[in-house]
Order: sequence, then C-alpha cells, then structure tokens
Amino acid sequence: MSGHSKWATIKRKKAKVDAQRGKLFTRLAREIMVAARRGGKDPDGNMQLKTAIQRAKEANIPNENIMRAIQKGAGELGGENYEEFNYEGYGPGGVAVMIEIMTDNRNRTASEIRYLFSRNGGSLGESGCVAWMFQEKGLIVVEKANCKYSEDDLMLLSIETGAEDFKVSDDESYEITTEPGDMMTVKESLEKSGVEIAYAEVTKLPLNTVKLEGQEAEQMVKLIDALEEHDDVQNVYTNFETDMLADM
Repeated sequence: MSGHSKWATIKRKKAKVDAQRGKLFTRLAREIMVAARRGGKDPDGNMQLKTAIQRAKEANIPNENIMRAIQKGAGELGGENYEEFNYEGYGPGGVAVMIEIMTDNRNRTASEIRYLFSRNGGSLGESGCVAWMFQEKGLIVVEKANCKYSEDDLMLLSIETGAEDFKVSDDESYEITTEPGDMMTVKESLEKSGVEIAYAEVTKLPLNTVKLEGQEAEQMVKLIDALEEHDDVQNVYTNFETDMLADM
C-alpha cells in the first residue's frame, strides 16, 4: 500500500504482522520453500532464497525451521506443494491492487479473494489489468534519526554503491531504490559503511498513485487489511495514497 510515505505504510504493516507472529512465520517459510524450488538450495547462487532467509532471520525464525523450509522446497522432505501466482483487481476509487498468492488450493483461494474484494467495495479483475501500473524494484529505507550521514552524503554513498534513486520520503526517512537484483549488494555495501537499514526488500512500486480521502480511504484500508490477513496472501501492492493513513 502506498500511503503519505512508503515508510509510514511499512511501519503500519509491520506492526500488524508483528502481532500475528504465527502467520508471519508461515508466510516466510513459504517464501523460502518456493525460492529453493525455483533456484536451488544454495543461497549464494539464489538471490531470491538469500533474501527470503535474511527476512526470516530478521523475524527471529529458528534456524532449524529455515533449514526445514529449504529442504522441503528442494524436494528433500515431503510437504505441501504450493502454487505461486498473482491476482489483480480494483479497490474503491479505482485504486489498482496486485496480490501475490501462495496456495495449495487455487479454487478455494480464488473464491475467497473474490469475496473479500466484493465485500470491501472492490472487484477482482483479469490478469494483466493493473500489472503495468507497477515496477519491481529494490527498496531500502533508512530512518533519519538513526543515520550518521547527512542527506547529501547518504545520497552520494547510495549512488556510489549502485542505487538507482534516492529521495527524502517524509520527515522521518530516506528511500533508496535499486534494480531488483542489486538490492542485496547495495544494502550490504551501505551496512559496511555504517548505515543502519530500517527496512529492505524487493517490492512492486506504483508508477502513479490514486489519492483517496474520507469513506473511500477507510474502505480501501479495510480491503487491504482483509487481503493481508488471508492465509494464502503473501503480499499486497496498491497505488493508494492518503493523508489519513497515520490516523487509521
């Protein structure tokens, strides 16, 4: 969800997820399984797996759980066979919505996601209807309060390490964007230079945003919350923007 600032939205989402540790563990384990199935179990040669493992460690998932997920994904242990795909649709006010799904029952998931859209003022669309509105990018967030560098010095350092763009998102944070494959390299380079990273992941960023207020904004937040709480939903991306987000 894109709000008044990306970091404000991320913090809100993280607070929700932290309150649901069991679901977080399940989702991260699925990410590891799918990454290992796609690119093998060696994280040094599988950037998707390396990123998923790092996120799992940051969430304090035990190492034995991480190894078990890798082995399941590599086919060394029995387990569920998860399918990975996207759904696309529209929220209130024509907001674009993209959802990343991992499920072992596509038919069940499809009917449940369609219901969540219709219940919250949205509609599930055809494949490709909003995908063109998003770009996959690496996103690195640095909080101003924890940064020892000036804005100009951090911008220069970011570009030197391979970042694509740098911007001040609000009074609290800097946002550094990269090509997806460069995110981990830039993150590690910044950390070696003493930059404290608040958040880093490969995500989908909207090319433009739709600003909502009042009832439409509240309804859009309810739709996003409902989707994010669904067990088969890994990520929700929108081009929604509102000044009301901090108060919700």
